[in-house]
Amino acid sequence: MSDRVLVLGGTGWVGRRIAEAWIDRGARVTVTARGGRSAPDGADLVVTDRGLSGAYDALVGTEWDEIVDVSSVPAHVAHAASVLGDRSPHATYLSSVSVYADASTPGADEDADLVEPLGEDDPVDHARAKVTAERAAAGLGARVSIIRPGLIVGPGDPTDRFGYWPARFAAAGTEPVLVPEGPDLRAQVIDVDDLVSFVVASGARGFDGVVDAVGHSHPLAGVLTLAREAAGHTGEVLTAPADWLERHGVAFWAGPRSLPLWLPADVPGFASRSGAAYRAAGGGIRPLSETIDCVLADERARGVARSRAAGLERAEELALIEALRAQR
Repeated sequence: MSDRVLVLGGTGWVGRRIAEAWIDRGARVTVTARGGRSAPDGADLVVTDRGLSGAYDALVGTEWDEIVDVSSVPAHVAHAASVLGDRSPHATYLSSVSVYADASTPGADEDADLVEPLGEDDPVDHARAKVTAERAAAGLGARVSIIRPGLIVGPGDPTDRFGYWPARFAAAGTEPVLVPEGPDLRAQVIDVDDLVSFVVASGARGFDGVVDAVGHSHPLAGVLTLAREAAGHTGEVLTAPADWLERHGVAFWAGPRSLPLWLPADVPGFASRSGAAYRAAGGGIRPLSETIDCVLADERARGVARSRAAGLERAEELALIEALRAQR
């Protein structure tokens, strides 16, 4: 008999990939969503609003071999646990390395202190919400694994962070590209396919630990060099100091008018966490160059010059380059 798997939020990017991987393994998969998105091929879709009291009425009475939850809303996770928690011998909750209180210590592992959970009237905070949701997820199954990914990257990434760099180098061609200056800057990512493989394999064997699913930590300059080489960029690469970028309104990490992956100097531990427990538990890490090649192919298909959720628009970048050259 095939496994029965429930993926709560199985129509988004990562949730969909997890559902598809379970289907490929031969499981009978059900996914939930609020509507507006199709289910992965081969999965049953239950349209529901997780904020409603009867959100799981259509699922009550079914036994599952695995439940996967990717939500960042603690109340949604807690509600699912209260209604479905006795219906599965194992569950997986997908959290985040953002849950850690200290981002200044390179090499920190799963034993590091977490941020405080959200209080009832506290404003929404992603890290604190994930900690609160982790606690609620303890009731999702008889055994529960908590997986804390680093920055998830790969084809289809809706955040546009990692893909910004191979796409920008490809779009620039022989023209200049602006990058952040700093020999100590680091980048640490996890390929979505490596993460999904681990989620499914650990769920299938009933793993009940807590792991930081992270790849190797690399100098950011090295990551950008790999992206540039893959894209075939031959133009000039101009480096700008952090204080200059901040004065000119360039943001760290993500979002509009940012340089993605660029982190403040006071959080060197965020992109250099230990992945020893992940690897010991069977987590794979493919070569970064392989990930970049796949992302670049996806970016070319979607359009390397398109407007993005993260990064500088090309006109913004060229204006910054002109300003930087003018003062040198």
